[in-house]
Amino acid sequence: MSEPTAAVYPNRGIRTRGREESRTPGGKSGGRAQALALRGAVYAAAGFTFFILIFLIGYILVRGIPYLTPDLFSLEYTSDNCSMMPAIVTTLKMTGLSLLIAIPISVFTAVYLVEYAKRGNKIVELIRLTTETLSGIPSIVYGLFGLLFFVTQLGWGLSLAAGALTLSIMILPLIMRSTEEALIAVPDLFREASFGLGAGKLRTTFCIVLPSAMPGILAGIILAVGRVVGETAALMYTAGTATDAASGLLSSGRTLAVHMYCLSSEGLHTDQAYATAVVLLLIVLAMNTLSAVIARKLTKS
Repeated sequence: MSEPTAAVYPNRGIRTRGREESRTPGGKSGGRAQALALRGAVYAAAGFTFFILIFLIGYILVRGIPYLTPDLFSLEYTSDNCSMMPAIVTTLKMTGLSLLIAIPISVFTAVYLVEYAKRGNKIVELIRLTTETLSGIPSIVYGLFGLLFFVTQLGWGLSLAAGALTLSIMILPLIMRSTEEALIAVPDLFREASFGLGAGKLRTTFCIVLPSAMPGILAGIILAVGRVVGETAALMYTAGTATDAASGLLSSGRTLAVHMYCLSSEGLHTDQAYATAVVLLLIVLAMNTLSAVIARKLTKS
């Protein structure tokens, strides 16, 4: 009697093939081992990154907190107290003025590229090429440009305006690219539903698309704030290192990052430099928390 064929017993062939595949190196056992190895590598990388972050923050806090004295928050800077209060005021002014210049230009440019520009437009390709080029330029080059154009050519001198305009050019591609990606991520269903209700292009863009993309836009703004607050090279060429708070647009002043650099480079006030780093870390954390709260409220609304 001949053995039953696969047509009579279809499951027999399937079970046999399953046993053969499980025995091969590329079968289920090999796939599970590879998945476990990749998962372990991902967890290890995430843990290492988290450890580095905690180590840096802890090291700064341990070295800086013991030297946070009331003299560091005096209204005027002297060589004895090394007050950072004028630098804090200048940092807030510099950050606000830079964002006030960069955000409207970058957001409106991203809206044009995503919502209004036609595909294959050469102007769009030129703008994106320019943005990628600007994002790759070192900060020292921006500082030299600001020194030659704003400080020397326009005659503004080392001032708050020269530093803010230089920083706004630096963060322009960062905010624009993040805004563009956030607008692209908004589903087309939102636009079609708005058009179906009779809304125009402009109303749909500013009432439907932009609020939906606001969390991504704020993420780019947070990164821009971090770059502005931590910048030193460009500001030393454009805003100067004056110890007094910048009282006007054409007055010189140093930010917290420049203040910390000056204290550490002198070698006489290293402990005060670590204390300044603690305050700078807290300011960045407060700005990021505030941006996250605003993004959450805008998303709920």
